[in-house]
Amino acid sequence: MRGRGRMRMLRRGGAPMMMGGRPMHHMSGFKPRPHILRMPFDMFVSESFYPRLKPQPDDKDLTQALLKRHAELVPPTHEQTSIQSLLLKVQGILEGLTVAPGSFEACQLEEVRIVGSFKKGTMVCGHNVADLVVILKTLPTHEAIRALGAKILEEVQKQQAQLKHELEITDRGFNILSVTPPENTKATVRVLITTIGRNFRLISSSMHLDMKYLQSHLAAVRHSRWFEENVNHTSVKVLIRLLRDMRTRIKGLEPLSPWMIDLLAHFSVLNTPNRQALSVNLAFRRVIQLLSAGFFLPGSCGILDPCEVGAIRVHMVMTMEQEDLLCRTAQNLLRILSHGGYNAILGLDQKTDDPTAELSVWNGIVVTPQDNVYDSTLYERKTGEEPEDEEVEEAPPTEKENDLNI
Repeated sequence: MRGRGRMRMLRRGGAPMMMGGRPMHHMSGFKPRPHILRMPFDMFVSESFYPRLKPQPDDKDLTQALLKRHAELVPPTHEQTSIQSLLLKVQGILEGLTVAPGSFEACQLEEVRIVGSFKKGTMVCGHNVADLVVILKTLPTHEAIRALGAKILEEVQKQQAQLKHELEITDRGFNILSVTPPENTKATVRVLITTIGRNFRLISSSMHLDMKYLQSHLAAVRHSRWFEENVNHTSVKVLIRLLRDMRTRIKGLEPLSPWMIDLLAHFSVLNTPNRQALSVNLAFRRVIQLLSAGFFLPGSCGILDPCEVGAIRVHMVMTMEQEDLLCRTAQNLLRILSHGGYNAILGLDQKTDDPTAELSVWNGIVVTPQDNVYDSTLYERKTGEEPEDEEVEEAPPTEKENDLNI
């Protein structure tokens, strides 16, 4: 969707006129225009209304390319063994401190949870990182986190004296790093710190971890639980790996968070009229078609976050610039895919990592990168917020509006 069509989706509805700080809903039968969310065109849902004039094209080559790239992205056995060994040791030490802290008094642990791509089975080769969320009973002070990290490092070194381990303090908690011979495989366990709900009102930005990190780590626990309960299909995990790899290479896909990718892959594979899962090649095409049709633009219904209370849509955390960038990048990718450029999209063509960055030719067809539609001077919106009926004074009319009697 380009030009005027996308401008309509970006446009925000006007607020009702105000009198005395309150909406004038009662005057002259005025009714505010409802904010209606729309589902962009999805061929896999609408196929019964738009029957094909010719058979589905043979996607054998695309399927083989997808599976080949996925095989390259799966971590080798020695990497998985290395990260799993370190993860289990760190987890065991933390759970021991939860049950029997002994002389350790820097903080009290409530719960330890494995989260992230390692837990979900979607880890990508070269990214040997496993995530643990530690929920504290006590407040997450910087001193307590450093003391906990030092304790974990000390205990890990006792268990694996032959390996080199390091402690790295981060804004989110701390990392435990190790190097395993003979391949010198590097492994990292990220320990993400949060606290129980009743402590949130006591958080101080100067003494404790940032509130946004504490909340995101609790959300990671919910995401991991939802994924474990709802994602069992192999095609979903294959698609997640492919999309995460594309996100690291193609700049226009950077606004997609790992959680958005998980939900988008799940939706594309399993959300069908007949409840039958799509094959990985069809789901891959569907992802690009949905994004290019404005699936994550303002005004689109998008995907409801299944782990949040209320009608929270996952794409609303993006700015409007990011939503526009994502849409036009997907449109460029769709044009390239339609003319047989799937090897460049998947990273199998070593000529370029980002095929959308510049003009390209595919089977004699010239594909020119799209221009942006969003103009920050015309549309303003705070990131991640929906308009509400607030008692706000309306801005005074301009001279032009007075002349037009608006």
